[in-house]
Amino acid sequence: MNLVLALCIGILFTAGIVCLLQRCMMRLVVGLILLGQAANLIVFTGAGLTSGEPALVAEGAKVPPPGAADALPQAMVLTAIVIGFGLTVFALTLLNRARETSGHDDLDAFSETDRI
Repeated sequence: MNLVLALCIGILFTAGIVCLLQRCMMRLVVGLILLGQAANLIVFTGAGLTSGEPALVAEGAKVPPPGAADALPQAMVLTAIVIGFGLTVFALTLLNRARETSGHDDLDAFSETDRI
């Protein structure tokens, strides 16, 4: 399972970097989305994948049972997904405004940005 996730992370990072190197603003946004999802997978798999019990502390115990899943990486990834969604919406709004103003989404054509 770790090998499959490592390959998925590598593919997401590679596709994200390729999209970032393109001159189209829409591909730039897609590249940012792919890089964010790859980073989320790194955090999630870096904590260790367990199919154990949930991280619930039993009554009277001070620590969760051994083999319990760590809840902190899951919370971090959930927060990163929400922040990534907000960043994506903001970037798409800026992209839409730039496309309406200039009529194109090519980064080479944005040498004159005073109108935007």
